[in-house]
Amino acid sequence: MKKPILILLLVTGAWVFAARSQAQMVIIANVDLKMEGISKAEVRDIFTGASATLRSGTRVKPILLKRGAAHDEFLAAFIGEKDSEFRSDWMSLLFAGKMFMPPSLDSEADIVEFVAKHSSAIGYVHKATPHKGVVVLAVN
Repeated sequence: MKKPILILLLVTGAWVFAARSQAQMVIIANVDLKMEGISKAEVRDIFTGASATLRSGTRVKPILLKRGAAHDEFLAAFIGEKDSEFRSDWMSLLFAGKMFMPPSLDSEADIVEFVAKHSSAIGYVHKATPHKGVVVLAVN
């Protein structure tokens, strides 16, 4: 009897953490992309290298954080992988000659600055991080 309850609590806790993390992270884009929203599947596809374009056909360039809590929260909320799995998947694409690893920047401020300056850039930051000069996309 205790085991099913424990499993239910673990599953519920993981779901709540992922939902909370997604609520704390925002996807940002350069204003030239003229976007208001993006699907969670598009976020996953763009940031995992499964696609270099949005459904609209617009080419985008994902920008990553090197490491840290914000990066881990983004991976948990949008990708569903840990950093080691995520980077391993990218290395596979790199060695297969299919994609180049996106730039990895040191801070969320660096991501905001890069996205603001590069017309095809898309990134992620905590909701509370100042993000002047970029568009926060609604994720649906």
